[in-house]
Amino acid sequence: MRRREFITLLGGAAVAWPLAARAQQPAKSATVGYLGSNTPAAEGPRLAAFLQRLRELGWVEGRSIAIEVRWAEGRNERFAEIAAEFVRLKVDVIVTAGTAAILTAKQATSTIPIVFAVSGDPVGTGVVASLARPGGNVTGLSIQATDLTGKRLELLREAVPGFRRLAILGNGGAPVSVVEMRELPPIARTFGLEVTPLEVRRAEDIAPAFEAFRERVDALYVCADPLVVTNRVRISSLALAARLPTMFGQRENVEAGGLMSYGPNFVDLHRRSADYVDKILRGTKPVELPVEQPTKFDLVINLTTARAIGLTVPWMLLGRADEVIE
Repeated sequence: MRRREFITLLGGAAVAWPLAARAQQPAKSATVGYLGSNTPAAEGPRLAAFLQRLRELGWVEGRSIAIEVRWAEGRNERFAEIAAEFVRLKVDVIVTAGTAAILTAKQATSTIPIVFAVSGDPVGTGVVASLARPGGNVTGLSIQATDLTGKRLELLREAVPGFRRLAILGNGGAPVSVVEMRELPPIARTFGLEVTPLEVRRAEDIAPAFEAFRERVDALYVCADPLVVTNRVRISSLALAARLPTMFGQRENVEAGGLMSYGPNFVDLHRRSADYVDKILRGTKPVELPVEQPTKFDLVINLTTARAIGLTVPWMLLGRADEVIE
C-alpha cells in the first residue's frame, strides 16, 4: 500500500474507532512514551499504524491513554535526552525502534517496560537474552536484518547484471549497521565482487563518502539506519547524480528516489507493537512476551529512477515487486 493510500485508509477508519473503544474499555488510564528515531515525515505512517491498532484495542487518546511523542530526527545523541524525559514523566511503557534507541532506553530504566517495534538483531546486539525468553524489561519485534543481507545482494545483482564493484555505505555508530557492513563483504566476494566499505556517522559525512567512491564502483548497498532514512533525499540525489543503482533496506528510501529496497514492512511491525503495549498495560510482564519475527516483506522498485540512470530492470524482477513506483 502506498503512503497516500494508507493515510486515506487511516482517515476513513477513524469513524469506527470510538465503537471499538466502547466495546473494550481498558482498566485504567496510561501514558506511553513514543521515541521516534527518525522524523515525522519519515515515520508518520508507522506512528499512525501504531495509534490505529491501539484504538482498535480500546485505548482512546485523551480518555484512557496519553501518547507522548518525541522525534530524534536521526541523531543518536537525542536518544538519551528523550529516554531520560520519559523516565521523569513516569510513562507506563516506552515504545521505540532501532538498536541504538532501544539500548539507550534500556540504560535509562530497568523498570519501565520497553517495546521495540523494530530491532535489527536484538540477541546479537544485547537488547534481549533470547527471542523466546527476552528477559528484563524489554521485548518486541525483530527483523533479523543481517539474515536479509544476502537476499538484498542477490536482488541487486538481478537488477544490475554483470556489475563488479560494490560500495557499502553504513553508519559506523549504529550497532546493526556495523554488523551488516562486516557480514556483507564475504558474501559479496563469493559473487566475485570488489567491495568498498565506507562509514558515515553524521549527515555531514554523506557527501564526502560519495566523493570517496565516485567513479570507482558500479552499484551501492546502503545499510538501514535512522541516519540513512532521515537523509534519504540527500543520499538518493547523490546516487542519482553519480548514476549509481542503489539497494536499501527500507521503502522510504525508494520513495525518495532510491532504486530499490527489500525488507520487512515497517508499518506492519509498528502496528503489531501496539499489541505488546496493550498486553503490558493490562498486566503482562515484558519477560513473558517472546520476541516475534516479521511476517510481511516488501520488494519496492523505483522505475523512474531506473530510467534516469539508464538501467533496464528485468521484467521478471518487476513482476515480483510488491510495488513499482513510476
